[in-house]
Amino acid sequence: MKATKTIISTLREAPNDAVIASHQLMMRSGLIRKLGNGLYAYMPFGFRSLMKVEKIIREELDNAGLLEIKPTVIVPGDLWKESGRWDKMAGEMLTAQNRQGQDMVVSPTAEEAFTAIVREGLSSYKQLPFTLYQINTKYRDEIRPRYGVMRGREFTMMDAYSFDKDQADLDASYDNVAAAYRRIFKRMGLTTISVKADTGSMGGSGSEEFMVESEVGDDTLLLCPDCDYAANVEKAACKSEVPLDSKGKPQVKTDKAIEEVATPNVFSIDDMEKFFGEKSTTFLKALIYKVYNCAVDLSGTDFYKDAKTVTEGGQTYIPETFFCVLIRGDLDVNETKLAAELKASGAELASDEDVLKYSGAPHGFVGPVGIKIPVIADLSTVDMHDCIAGSGKNGFHIKHVEPGRDYTPFMTVDVRTCKEGDLCPECGGKFYMKKGNELGHIFKLGTKYTKSMNVTYLGESGKPVTPLMGCYGIGVDRTLASIIEGHHDDKGIIWPMTVAPYQVAVIPIQYKDKMKEVADKIYEDLKADGIEVLLDDRNERPGVKFTDSELIGYPIRIVVGDKNLPNVEMKLRTDAEATLVPADEVAKKAADIVRAELKKLNA
Repeated sequence: MKATKTIISTLREAPNDAVIASHQLMMRSGLIRKLGNGLYAYMPFGFRSLMKVEKIIREELDNAGLLEIKPTVIVPGDLWKESGRWDKMAGEMLTAQNRQGQDMVVSPTAEEAFTAIVREGLSSYKQLPFTLYQINTKYRDEIRPRYGVMRGREFTMMDAYSFDKDQADLDASYDNVAAAYRRIFKRMGLTTISVKADTGSMGGSGSEEFMVESEVGDDTLLLCPDCDYAANVEKAACKSEVPLDSKGKPQVKTDKAIEEVATPNVFSIDDMEKFFGEKSTTFLKALIYKVYNCAVDLSGTDFYKDAKTVTEGGQTYIPETFFCVLIRGDLDVNETKLAAELKASGAELASDEDVLKYSGAPHGFVGPVGIKIPVIADLSTVDMHDCIAGSGKNGFHIKHVEPGRDYTPFMTVDVRTCKEGDLCPECGGKFYMKKGNELGHIFKLGTKYTKSMNVTYLGESGKPVTPLMGCYGIGVDRTLASIIEGHHDDKGIIWPMTVAPYQVAVIPIQYKDKMKEVADKIYEDLKADGIEVLLDDRNERPGVKFTDSELIGYPIRIVVGDKNLPNVEMKLRTDAEATLVPADEVAKKAADIVRAELKKLNA
């Protein structure tokens, strides 16, 4: 390609709203242009790199035996109502009605569409297992789109869905895609961290994220230095410690009766430590949470036994519930874990009014004894004894609380937020923390969608069977941005050879006379050798061409100048200095470097 036949529109400065390196460099190098908040168009150079990312994904998934299809971007809203996610994901979806008044959805994800497609043709166990995938456009109405294409509203996504007869098949499909993911990211020059993750609104059981370390990452990762344990903070578990009393000894049971203590102006855990002269590990912290669309069976509780339920997509839930969540005083509640344990779409701290209404006391005085709403106890409270807690009465706390004697939890589960320094649940090593960005996410969905959408096939016994599903996604735009995040310097992008828009740039100091003749020859030789090359034939000053070449990030730059002929300068983007190479040898030498680098990345 000649520069005068394409569009090179570099910027000296990044727009004010570009705050991370990938966003700044994609805008400055002219890879993308902004159309609206969270909406970006790919220009020719950016589109070439995006297509290379897609090509690598497609090649590896095809090699792994996955089958590509092309569903529509717009899908009927009825499918989302079948699955039970029409209301649950309403805030993220862009919806409209067609002229017949039918609800339509601009796909934010594709579980419903793929399940409906498979439902139409699946009849026998002999057809299973198989995995379908697409690389297609998505739209999510992000509240706060930011970081360019890293978190945009419209984006390109690879979605894959496996359909399996049994758990063994699902496990094999899951492992097959996970292995393909590792090859995909290696070929792009990315080092990923595989972490346990929350399944979120997708549902299901097993879940793993493929992350890249990033200073501006949206995710917090907890990793163990002594074993392979790694998890998103939303999912991370940690080893339980023995609760200690204020003397540093394990807490012991007490036979003392509950004692009420007047505690005016004692609201926080810090206030309680000062007032009682005790450590926070002896306190039971009680918080009231508002929970949305709880699908846990609450019919056995006094408070919710007669609650009105909603059945949608084969799932029964209560739209709004309240729980008292107990945790050791020095710890914090993880709301994502809480929602997952309650099979809910979300959980948040209740308002002051609701706290008073459901606990009988304001913040700071809430307690588990005598409370009417169900109590969710964190595992950290299991071995606690002789505790101090809120009394459920304004201005008072209670002492000598014994879990199991003075209150009975509805559930005892892990809802703790783990942090740096906590102990690994697998080997006991101390966690360290990193920030990361998610590139890919894989789930074992089980029958969440096939059951709610009535997908069955005839099993070997001749009876209807519901297939299991797996779900696998890669954010294509986010992957491209993450490559730039991990491969740049203060001058511009440093592309891995596999995804560079062009592998070599030939830059004549002036595109005329002998320099034009030599540059054209090198350009044609590289093209003939199958190398992706750009000839910068623009009528620009050499400094402009050099600055643009470093900003855009061509892996190899060849400069043709009068002073050096019959030699030319060849410089790798990763090198500090150029070397002189005979002009009639430089094309072969550059081609050899390109092929060697491609071989290394694609190995």
